[in-house]
Amino acid sequence: MVQGRVLVVAGSDPSGGAGLEADQKVLAAHQCYAMTATTALTVQNTKGVTGVHVVPAEFVGRQIDAVVEDIGVDVVKTGMLGSVETIDVLSDMIEKHNLTTVVVDPVMVSTSGAQLLPREAIKHLSSRLLRRTTLLTPNVPEAELLLAENGLLRVELGPAWVLVKGGHVPFRASDMTAVGAEDAEDAVVVDVLVGPGGEVVKVQSKFQTSTSTHGTGCSLASAISARMSQGKDIPTAVRAACRYIAAGIQTAPQLGGGNGPLNHFHSSYALPFSPGHFIEYLLKRPDVQPVWKEFVHHPFVMAMGNGTLPLESFKGYIIQDYLYLVHFARANALAAYKAKNISDIQRSNDIVGHIVREMDLHINYCKSFGIPEEEIQATEELQGNTHRPRMMLAAHPATVREQRANTYWPWIETYGAADYVEAVRLGSDIIERNISLCSPSRIEELVKIFIHGTRMEIGFWEMFPAK
Repeated sequence: MVQGRVLVVAGSDPSGGAGLEADQKVLAAHQCYAMTATTALTVQNTKGVTGVHVVPAEFVGRQIDAVVEDIGVDVVKTGMLGSVETIDVLSDMIEKHNLTTVVVDPVMVSTSGAQLLPREAIKHLSSRLLRRTTLLTPNVPEAELLLAENGLLRVELGPAWVLVKGGHVPFRASDMTAVGAEDAEDAVVVDVLVGPGGEVVKVQSKFQTSTSTHGTGCSLASAISARMSQGKDIPTAVRAACRYIAAGIQTAPQLGGGNGPLNHFHSSYALPFSPGHFIEYLLKRPDVQPVWKEFVHHPFVMAMGNGTLPLESFKGYIIQDYLYLVHFARANALAAYKAKNISDIQRSNDIVGHIVREMDLHINYCKSFGIPEEEIQATEELQGNTHRPRMMLAAHPATVREQRANTYWPWIETYGAADYVEAVRLGSDIIERNISLCSPSRIEELVKIFIHGTRMEIGFWEMFPAK
């Protein structure tokens, strides 16, 4: 089913890695309907651009008229424009058809160094097109060119949002200082989005040493346009697009003898997240966020964090939690039995080992309150405990009192310790590795189960008064 109509006004790349060809692949991957107005034909491959034929601007305008008047457009995405005249015509078309959502990728220089926009056209781009722009997506060299010509990008030139792409300037993860690509083994890329009112959103990704970067700018802007055409807000669209591009580089097909193309079709394209980012997507969903916020900031959790939780409530909770861990261990043992490969069997087995160690912590902690193991075993399991899911307890940093004054601090520490963090990592890895095999409808079912399970955990906490 088509979700969103995007008109791409850009040049053609016969090698298929950038330009209109890459844009259409990205939009197809996002289930959008792609339309094109061709501004230039190029002679290029992964090694470079050796020829450019600019399409007459009047003909570009006729292409835009044809698709807008018939099919309609939700988002206009621009790439290589090629000439002052094309910039003028495009600006006139945007105004004529009242095209209100425009994403401008200011293509000026190719990856191989070829000039794709005449120097005199840069000023014209700024004065005519950028004031009609919703989102501008320069890389660092392009941002420098625009700044050299015009000064401040967002304030003076008019785009509502500016995304400065950080792929040309990796940072050392430990101290966020710039490093060269040759020293970027543990580096990160930071894409910086600036919007109205000075809103700043940073999207951090692992830097990948790769030659498969042909068309990354085109592809990123098209991925953002796709999400925007489907009604996503700009920060959400940018974050999802950055994840999409990172996965495209990671799984690139290694074609050509120069800067090769991405893998534009790296996942099941009906899935609303990129591989390895399901949990991030889950917790950002509008239907999940309210219950997740209630869970993270629940009075029981806050009271434990600041040490004001009544001791009797904590005792009741820890005993029931111990009894529940038996069921949780069984569930993971069953997962190991049903796993289809030895790696997942081992992971589930490791999680059971972590649970056993967690149960030992429960026993020792109960002993400190004068509750022997026999009493724990003899306690009747509450009905609400039997059906609750296993959720991670985490005290919000803003609520944690000075550690020595908090009776529950040793308990809280166990959930930040290496053993528990490793158990969470193992469980998360199993989820991320298997979730991409699910159908979209199954994923929606799992999201509903997660929401219901989170509410059940909240209900469990509410059996023990926080005051």
